[in-house]
Amino acid sequence: MIKEIVTDPIFLSQKSEPATKDDRQIIQDLLDTIGANAERCVGMAANMIGVRKTILVAQIGKEYLIMVNPKIVDHSKQYYEVEEGCLSLPGNRTTKRYPIIVVEYLDKKFKKKKQTFKDFEAQIIQHEMDHFEGILI
Repeated sequence: MIKEIVTDPIFLSQKSEPATKDDRQIIQDLLDTIGANAERCVGMAANMIGVRKTILVAQIGKEYLIMVNPKIVDHSKQYYEVEEGCLSLPGNRTTKRYPIIVVEYLDKKFKKKKQTFKDFEAQIIQHEMDHFEGILI
């Protein structure tokens, strides 16, 4: 179901909790909502649709990748500064990102995965994972 995008900074600044198999509907809601906002959004965290769970969706190539309870387990030593916008907040903000990250996560079927992401794909994932920590970008 397409959900309304949360813009309340107080809600968005709260930390998210790990997701469980009982949270499967959130995955579909995220996919529906990002699809409805595809022209202006390449990633979405669950708190952006009002649910404080560690689930994100990121556009990787032409597909949407679901990550449940992702953790960055390794990253490049170097980082870069970039201006980012967010569907939940007006304007752009400067932040630091690693160009290469290695992420362990559960896929939409709750199977364990480990994958390396680079450049813009890594940036999207880091942005959405910041949402889990209540970091407003």
